Amino acid sequence: MSLNNYIRKYREDKSITQEQLAVAVGVSRQTIVAIEKGNYTPSLALGMQIAKYFTVKVEEIFMIQ
Repeated sequence: MSLNNYIRKYREDKSITQEQLAVAVGVSRQTIVAIEKGNYTPSLALGMQIAKYFTVKVEEIFMIQ
């Protein structure tokens, strides 16, 4: 099982940088990079913060395959 995410898509749709998202959710830019590349699985709390930032359900950003 792997966790796919659409953070980059939502971030680009909103025209924000990885740094801006990182600051908004309280993590480093490197954490956002790692999540986008699939090298890091965020905690449930962080996943929910990211979804809240984009005002979507967490299931719309993260999908288990």
